[in-house]
Amino acid sequence: MYGGYVLYVAGFTWMIISSILAGVSQSWLMLLICRALQGLALACFLPAGMMILGSIYRPGPRKNLAFSIYGACAALGFFTGIFFSGLCSQYLTWRWYFFIGAILSAITTVSSYFSIPSDYGEKRKLGIQMDWAGCCLSVPGTVLLVFSIAESSFAPQGWRTPYIPVCFVLGVILLGIMAYVEGWVMPNPLLPGDMFRVKHMTALVFALLFLYGSLGTFLLYSVLYMSNIMGATPLQIVAWTVPMAAGGLIISAIGGLVFHKISGTIVMLISCLGYVGSGILFAVIPIGGNYWAFVFPAMICGTIGIDISFNLANIFITTSMPKARQGLAGALINCTLHLGIALMLGFADIVQTQTKDLERSQSYKAVFWFQTGLASTGLLIVLFFVRIHHAKSDLTVDERQALAAEAARSPSSQ
Repeated sequence: MYGGYVLYVAGFTWMIISSILAGVSQSWLMLLICRALQGLALACFLPAGMMILGSIYRPGPRKNLAFSIYGACAALGFFTGIFFSGLCSQYLTWRWYFFIGAILSAITTVSSYFSIPSDYGEKRKLGIQMDWAGCCLSVPGTVLLVFSIAESSFAPQGWRTPYIPVCFVLGVILLGIMAYVEGWVMPNPLLPGDMFRVKHMTALVFALLFLYGSLGTFLLYSVLYMSNIMGATPLQIVAWTVPMAAGGLIISAIGGLVFHKISGTIVMLISCLGYVGSGILFAVIPIGGNYWAFVFPAMICGTIGIDISFNLANIFITTSMPKARQGLAGALINCTLHLGIALMLGFADIVQTQTKDLERSQSYKAVFWFQTGLASTGLLIVLFFVRIHHAKSDLTVDERQALAAEAARSPSSQ
């Protein structure tokens, strides 16, 4: 509608404002609201960034390398966030975590404004209209559904607490209405149904929901385990997560050079095994277990899982969409990532709550077995239902559609 450039710069500008507000919060309620506002910024610039990359690069090694660099930045950004959180926790105050985030966002905003080519005029010519009905139904529906699942672990009477089933039912109803409106009423739905007619797209999205849910569970509960069970300090946790950052940079660099030479299905299965391994290693770690024997290989497995699957899925989904739908491709990628994490973390909290009568370490291990189950489900879906070919040089979707249209006109002209 407005192009990736405008949304990207606007998203980071909003991130600056919301980060500063979070840093000066005077109550937990204000902080929660500011964190939600930060989420709006993420929802703005992450799909926009994917849209820009997907529109600029053609299918082939250069696109593979560009998306691998993007994935490497995600790994580096994760470690940077962990580093500053540990630094602020041990030597500063929590407020500085948000102030540092605002400074980094400001640097990104200025550099993006002057370096990213604007596609505003091009996108306006397409005449794409916003589906406000789908937006107004999907956002509250998803929020209510995820909230009811996550909050059920902490509500006074669990699912018997009145507002929990009410929120759950309302969320399901709103999402059901959205599915009907998007599928049979709106001429320009948020996620057109024909996006999922791409071969193996639906199966891949479902697999990613489980795999990204496994990732979110691993990232949160591994930190809790290292802190509460292994007694690691904030900066020690930073040091222990270095393998994820270093491994992410290495894997992303290698991936950009080999994705066009190796079957995407094989690479995706390796990624799934990484997710499974990260969960199993924390699930079997004994009390007093050695970092090098358990935590270090778990971090390596974790980075194998997320960096391969994230990069490969991004390449596959954006390459399967025409240029006019690169924004939708970016939205689908980020919705899958964040919905998988939020939804499965809610179930992970339920597992942890239901096993709280055990020792804390055993309760955490139950969560890691749950994470392993999520990863194994994703592995089985990929193994039996997903086929991804080599990410080699090829025509874009727009070019293939133009050739097909020309071929269809040729017989009639004769």
